Amino acid sequence: MLLDLESVRCFEAVAVLLNFRQAAQKLALSPAALSDRIRRLEEQLGESLLQRTTRKVALTTAGERLLPQARRLLQENARFLELARNRAEMPRVELLIGTRYDLGLSWLVPALVGLEKNRPGRILHLHFGEGPDLLDRLHHGLLDGAITSSPIVGGALDYLVLHPEDYVFVGAKRLLEQNPIKVPGDALRHRLLDLTPDLPLFRYFLDQTGDGVPWRFSQTQYLGTIGAVKLRVLQGKGVAVLPKYFVRGDLRQGHLKRILGRVAMRTEYFRLVWRRDHSKAEAIRQLGLELQRFPLR
Repeated sequence: MLLDLESVRCFEAVAVLLNFRQAAQKLALSPAALSDRIRRLEEQLGESLLQRTTRKVALTTAGERLLPQARRLLQENARFLELARNRAEMPRVELLIGTRYDLGLSWLVPALVGLEKNRPGRILHLHFGEGPDLLDRLHHGLLDGAITSSPIVGGALDYLVLHPEDYVFVGAKRLLEQNPIKVPGDALRHRLLDLTPDLPLFRYFLDQTGDGVPWRFSQTQYLGTIGAVKLRVLQGKGVAVLPKYFVRGDLRQGHLKRILGRVAMRTEYFRLVWRRDHSKAEAIRQLGLELQRFPLR
């Protein structure tokens, strides 16, 4: 037979207070209703749980033995209801996620507040690096997942597309007002800023204009991270191709200006990538679905 949990609750209240009238007030029951529930529970169990006289109430030996289990039943019932209403803490899981420096600081770290609120039992650890390094660590099991726009090669990895990444060719507004760039020859009056000597950022622009177009700058400076490139552009120390999300606010406020905006550069996509055979693959995929709801910033 199934136990009546309300009767168990009545027993636990009387066992704590050792006073029927006070227990009845606590449970918003009449003393008669409380006594009836205790009597029915004792009949179901075939055990006397409480010794009652006109002067005091005490637990019987059976009552003392069953009280801890009664409390566990009530706690498990409360937890069951919490789970049903999605209020209980989710199972604990820890994930080490790799991301590049600028994307992590501008987008992923701010998103942690909302991610933690969604799943308090999940802890996200971060590793900062660049695309090739992140994928290498992923292949060797040193990361649980990586957020990257680098090409995915091979069938050992699975991924979820998070957001598109568009690029714009920009310079400081005051710099371009003095020396606008309208044709390739105008570039000689400017310094090109990029990450490394192979010009991974400016390549997005060159791919659309063709390598045969003679884009020559006064000099080229390599700065290693997108954040450093953006800062130098804002200082008026050069021009660069940058992710649109990363400079959207500066363009809107007039600090930066687009160069040859009619040139449509190809769109990349940020993906959350993980090993297909990862034991936490479902938890990583769920993280990706949540990250889709946090816009790039």
